[in-house]
Amino acid sequence: MQKRRWSRVLVALALSVAFAVTGCSGGSSTEQKPADATAPAQQSQQQQQATEPQKDVVINIALNADPPKLDPHQSTALVDRQVFQSIFDKLVDFDEKLNIQPQLAEKWTISDDGLVYTFNLRQGVKFHDGTDFNAEAVKYNFERMMDPNFTSPRKSEINAVDKVEVVDAYTVKITLKEPFAGFLSILADRAGMIVSPTAAKAAGVDFLNNPIGTGPFKFKERVKGDSITLVRNESYWQAGLPKAAGIVYKTVTDENVKLVNLQSGQLDIIDTVPARQVPTLKTDSRVQLAIHSSLQYQGLWLNVTKGPLADKKVRQAIDAAIDREALVKVVFGETAAPSYSPFAPGTPADDAVPYPKRDLEKAKKLLAEAGKADGVSVTLKVSPSPINQQIAQVVQQMLADANIKVTIEQEEFGQLLDKLSKKDYDMAQVGWSGRPDPDGNIYGFVVTGMGNNYAGYSNPKIDQLLNDARKPTSMADRKPLYAEAMKILHEDVPYVYLWFPLNVKGLGPTVKGFMQVPDGMIRTQNLTK
Repeated sequence: MQKRRWSRVLVALALSVAFAVTGCSGGSSTEQKPADATAPAQQSQQQQQATEPQKDVVINIALNADPPKLDPHQSTALVDRQVFQSIFDKLVDFDEKLNIQPQLAEKWTISDDGLVYTFNLRQGVKFHDGTDFNAEAVKYNFERMMDPNFTSPRKSEINAVDKVEVVDAYTVKITLKEPFAGFLSILADRAGMIVSPTAAKAAGVDFLNNPIGTGPFKFKERVKGDSITLVRNESYWQAGLPKAAGIVYKTVTDENVKLVNLQSGQLDIIDTVPARQVPTLKTDSRVQLAIHSSLQYQGLWLNVTKGPLADKKVRQAIDAAIDREALVKVVFGETAAPSYSPFAPGTPADDAVPYPKRDLEKAKKLLAEAGKADGVSVTLKVSPSPINQQIAQVVQQMLADANIKVTIEQEEFGQLLDKLSKKDYDMAQVGWSGRPDPDGNIYGFVVTGMGNNYAGYSNPKIDQLLNDARKPTSMADRKPLYAEAMKILHEDVPYVYLWFPLNVKGLGPTVKGFMQVPDGMIRTQNLTK
């Protein structure tokens, strides 16, 4: 009976997804496979290197949520990072193959013991407020992130840093307390983004409303919940860049609305594409598809500090009651894969442990052992979008079969993150955009007291394993430590890993200069049309 009932639910949900999307007509598309060969989207970027900046070109980019905090040292959201790519430069960055490349740091050396990183900085760079970028600015940025009164989420990422010293105007030395194999990788993201010390000191926490960096575009204005407008940095240190005169980020939470606006030319890039539309869009002349493997994972946070999910057996029951394969098939089609780990397939720490099959009898048995044989009620918080609602409904139906009643509550994304930080929730669907080094996908989420540990989880064994995994330079030495940690996390279940998304972005037919990087971030300096 339950099997037939669940089959009917799957059909109904699949139909609701199909009817929610709009049809597309024939044409051509560009699809970037996760292969080493140069894809058309990358060729466009390379061909545009020699062109002059375009005076009137504005690139309109749709984001699936309103960015909560435009300060890299306060941010905890993926959507923030998309905007940061335009406003802030980093000490280092990734290329298309995730190799570390110079950015604000022209070169660096690492001491033999792995403790001292000496960075030679780029000269002649100005912040958007006209002040100089130099070694003192880098030192200030690290001190800002490490300041206990500022409570930056970045503090957990750079907690290996012992001291930062100015050697001369354009040389800075960072000494670690202990070796940290992922340190450079950390500096290719928010922890390596350099804000203007002058502006940050003057604004305090309000810097997030008027962000100032050294990036290719300058912040102009924001209409909360609607758009963020940037204009060209005429003094950008990279000659001939940026190509466009401006970038406008528009908040569009409905994937189908985004797609219609892309097809009509009102948008130039959309950060997500309706999964069910992907096969059709491959032959739609109004759309270029950029499809690539990603570092992301998605799933459910479970609050271990209070309420029904403080009981480990209830958390284990939730894990057992979810059919990952069915969830992916119904909601994502070919744009995702089931997951059981924070380490995406093919990445260094991936140990290819198969995801568990759905086991309702196990789920009910665990509830009975928890003294909840008659069932349990929980709330599931999601950010407001049709796709998130569909995910929540699938999870709701699956857990209902195990006598777990789920009430779905929608929260604006920034408010949802705030609730997670305060542990004011039972269960929440929030994922992670992923990092090339495995440390960036696990450490800050499960080590005691870390900024992204939304479950409130604490296990001394996990703390020890993940701290030990930071020290070796060889992945062969680190991988067994991650594997041991994952066994414990599967037992304790502070987070239910559900699916790995692909990077799928839609581009207008005239967009040029797009570069697909597995970290999923849209680099804007070469974009034009």
